[in-house]
Amino acid sequence: MSEPSTETAAPAPAEWSIPRGLIVLLSLAAAVVTIAGLKAFSSVVGPVFLALMLTIAVQPIQSWARRKGWPTWLGMALALVSVVAILFGIGGALALSAVQLASLLPQYADQLNDLLDHGRGWLSDLGVSSDQIHKALSGIDVGKAAGVIEQILGGVLGVFSNLFFVLALLLFMAVDGMTMDRRMAIVARERPAIAQALGNFVIGTRQYLVVSTVFGAIVAVIDGGALWAMGVPLPILWGLLSFITNYIPNIGFVIGVIPPALLALLDSGPVLMIWVIVVYSVINFVIQSIIQPKFVGDAVGLGVTITFLSLVFWAWVIGALGALLAIPLTLLVKALLFDIDPTTRWADVLIGAPMEKKTAPHKKSGKTVAVETAVDKE
Repeated sequence: MSEPSTETAAPAPAEWSIPRGLIVLLSLAAAVVTIAGLKAFSSVVGPVFLALMLTIAVQPIQSWARRKGWPTWLGMALALVSVVAILFGIGGALALSAVQLASLLPQYADQLNDLLDHGRGWLSDLGVSSDQIHKALSGIDVGKAAGVIEQILGGVLGVFSNLFFVLALLLFMAVDGMTMDRRMAIVARERPAIAQALGNFVIGTRQYLVVSTVFGAIVAVIDGGALWAMGVPLPILWGLLSFITNYIPNIGFVIGVIPPALLALLDSGPVLMIWVIVVYSVINFVIQSIIQPKFVGDAVGLGVTITFLSLVFWAWVIGALGALLAIPLTLLVKALLFDIDPTTRWADVLIGAPMEKKTAPHKKSGKTVAVETAVDKE
């Protein structure tokens, strides 16, 4: 018998891996650099994403024209005309109303002076010294009050400041949209998970826009009618402002009530201002804080906390346009960071996605399998 071999197999080399803590630090550093870049180029990022969102909103027009057998260029033209009509309609109405407001406010100089006199007397009764009262109220006048309201409207009008840039982007995106279906079919064949993530972003954005537009129109009609019934000047402007601020989650109606409440104070005194605030709060709280979040949550799968944090974050990064686009921007980030990888879709549970099973391509076989995105229902 041969003697057993004394040689032992060489140990396999240990695989080197990056420590998890280092991965977290690198990810945070990359996030900081990305956010800083977005903030530095916010004047470009905002209009680009606005054009993308509008293109997504009108893409069904191109699909409808294609199903009708019409030429692709005709569907593109119809979609582009629809977007241009929306932009110029809202922008023109806001600009015209802002001009009317600027010409109306100087008429309330006497009312503002009376309010300031009452304010001085009330502060004196509370024991506030005359010097402190003078410092607190000396800088208030109709011109500055008009400036505050115009600044609020200017933030809304700022959305349309890069109108020609947005229109150019819309034209190019509409041209690309004529072949987007074929491109996405190729992506779905080569990278099914990516195609599904982008598809979820498009569907979620479109559903969010539909829900917000419908509820915004309802709120605008009710608010405008209530202001007209109470005799507040320029009810159409404030109804239009309610429609636009409805796209700002959680605090949109708070922004929308400030200008009409101030104008009601100047026009008829504090009683009318209180009525405006009460009516706005009741109408908008019921619609925007109770009814609408249910539909928005079902459409986009974002919780209330994530929605509010998205508003704060994107408004800080991009500005007023970021507040209007907070939900679609968050949906895009969610698609690129979580939905694009089946192994990270568990994060949907944490950010408030509906608890249901979704189908997603298996990362190895490429076949469609059920992926659990939430806790199993019993």
